[in-house]
Amino acid sequence: MDPGYIIAGLAVGFIVGLTGVGGGSLMTPILLWFGINPATAVGTDLLYACITKMGGVWVHHKHKHIDWHITKLLAIGSVPASLLTVIVLHYLQLDTQAANSLIKVMLGFALILTALAILFKPWILRQIARFMPARPEGYIPTKATVFTGVVLGVIVTLSSIGAGALGTLAIFALYPLLPTARLVGTEIAHAVPLTLVAGLGHASMGNMDYGLLAQLLIGSLPGIWLGSHLTRRVAERWLRPALALMMALIGAKLVL
Repeated sequence: MDPGYIIAGLAVGFIVGLTGVGGGSLMTPILLWFGINPATAVGTDLLYACITKMGGVWVHHKHKHIDWHITKLLAIGSVPASLLTVIVLHYLQLDTQAANSLIKVMLGFALILTALAILFKPWILRQIARFMPARPEGYIPTKATVFTGVVLGVIVTLSSIGAGALGTLAIFALYPLLPTARLVGTEIAHAVPLTLVAGLGHASMGNMDYGLLAQLLIGSLPGIWLGSHLTRRVAERWLRPALALMMALIGAKLVL
């Protein structure tokens, strides 16, 4: 047992519960800082995200905050894309150094994109609402939703980052009339099968540390509970920019 991993799980779980973002965007860089192999960090973080978000799915489903049809369309694209990405990585049989280099670059770009999505989220949402053509209530852009799932599947499988902030923005762009609560619930519901498939895929290649995963969960589960109960008491306008800045700096360091 390493107290550092438990504390990291507690801190990340608390931030995710508080803000709704930052799971993979924070945990994977933290694991790299601890000296964990990049491939192992990504694989472990994917299953970590899956397990921690399962509780969120239950709560959101109980309150009818999940659009299961949209979730299904996203999963139709993301789950096969995730499997294909894992197969390609396995087929290429990259040596450890090459695989680590690829994952670090993907992590860097995913962190920068996530940071921009978090930092400029209000502006992006306004622009989407302004320029997107008006659609009747109940309109389902099936092909665009499946394609969005494919893109998210590749990004998340390679980096473990993007399912939260990027996924939320993508769903809003496709379904601007979707209530915020259903938007968040749908994103969380989609993240569970995606991170499960991607995580198991990495585990099949040996990119998994189950002891590390258990220690992270020991900290994260109470952290998420505590953060969720304090959400309304902390100013989000301070937390999100701080998270975005940290992610952008880490991303730039990984890319450069």
